[in-house]
Amino acid sequence: MRLSRILMALTVGLAIVAVPTAAGAAQPQPPADSTPQPPPYPPVTPSLTANPTTIFLGETVVLTGTGFGPNEIVDIDVTVAPLAAAVPGQAPARRSDGTTVAMVKVDYSQPQPAPRHFTAQTDANGNFTVSYRPSDVGRLTFTATGRTSGRTASTTITVLPKKKPHPHLPVTGDNLSTPLKVGGGLVGAGVVLMLTAFGWRRRQRFGMTR
Repeated sequence: MRLSRILMALTVGLAIVAVPTAAGAAQPQPPADSTPQPPPYPPVTPSLTANPTTIFLGETVVLTGTGFGPNEIVDIDVTVAPLAAAVPGQAPARRSDGTTVAMVKVDYSQPQPAPRHFTAQTDANGNFTVSYRPSDVGRLTFTATGRTSGRTASTTITVLPKKKPHPHLPVTGDNLSTPLKVGGGLVGAGVVLMLTAFGWRRRQRFGMTR
């Protein structure tokens, strides 16, 4: 009887000692070599740039996107807004509320208008480059959205009307040579006529005429 009590007491004591040990084992343990773990990488911020940012109608702009998903299709939407200032030679239009908006002369020489939606394909690093030739005058905003990553970025350019030649450009080339040639010919003809008259008079003076 006394031996059974001793065994029971030993069993209870071992149980009490094992509880804190198991609790300590459940806690997360630091790495064995105590090497600090690197912080998580920040999210990639996509960007969209245009070069150049101001062009004339008929010229081409190059769009460059970075930070999108690797090897994904990027949808690019284009919105057009009128220029803030009126184009020289064009009178502003007046709305019903009395405000004015700049009127821009549109060039219809291109057979088809530029698309308002197109796509680009990124490379393994999530970058792409695509060219675009606007057919509208105004401020164009490009918005790129990756189909897989959902990342989006935008940029804006200004498209001005085509350059017109100045009506009072200086005259260049050989235009001055023609009057000089004509004047020289007239002077030569006058000299010949003068010498002929002088010789005819001399012949009359000495009775050499028939």
